[in-house]
Amino acid sequence: MAKTNKNVTHFGSKTIFEAQKATLVKNLFNNVSSKYDVMNDLMSLGIHRVWKNAMMDWLNPVPEQTLLDVAGGTGDIAFRFLKRTKNAHATVLDLTETMLQEGIKKHLNNKSLKVDWIAGDAMALPFKDNMFDVYTISFGIRNVTKIEKTLSEAYRVLKPGGRIMILEFSKIPIPLMQKAYDLYSFNIIPKLGELVVDDRDSYQYLIESIRKFPKQDHFLNMIEHAGFEKVKYRNLSLGVAALHSGWKI
Repeated sequence: MAKTNKNVTHFGSKTIFEAQKATLVKNLFNNVSSKYDVMNDLMSLGIHRVWKNAMMDWLNPVPEQTLLDVAGGTGDIAFRFLKRTKNAHATVLDLTETMLQEGIKKHLNNKSLKVDWIAGDAMALPFKDNMFDVYTISFGIRNVTKIEKTLSEAYRVLKPGGRIMILEFSKIPIPLMQKAYDLYSFNIIPKLGELVVDDRDSYQYLIESIRKFPKQDHFLNMIEHAGFEKVKYRNLSLGVAALHSGWKI
């Protein structure tokens, strides 16, 4: 019987060595960074803004909190968080420096908001233990090499009483609707990527990566296994995306 290679992972529908994934993801986002926000609006018909606002509604930021937003390059979540409260501080961490540069450009129009921009890996956060009140990651955790390691690092850097919230594409529990969404996403989104960014392959990967991501209940169990408690999720747009919330008690 052939042995299973434990050092492989997926990159969309492809099987690759784990050591390759971070570089491939970084190259992908380098390619699309300048049009990333535009493509988000086109792909979701603007609905990603509704999802992110729903994230903030459930998160309900309070004054003087510290936020770590991982894979947050263009600052969408950090800016929303800071505009909902007072005297708060956000740290945006992203693997790809060109994505951070896009966020820094947007920060020029929001200079009153306190944001730090750091290039780094979600699986090896460059922070001490128990530093942040809130940890968020939006449409980024499916791109990491090891989800379990990413969740473990999130737990480590959160203060006791801190909260994790994750926004990610998910699974529609109605098979016919999931099939219709698959037809749209596989046939339309890569074409949009080709037209807008001149990069069909990157958006083909992004769609394939959604299909590889765990279902809502499975992902909830992974968050609990990392040590978080009171873990819950909410479906958005019938499950096209989902919010998962947990606490470090």
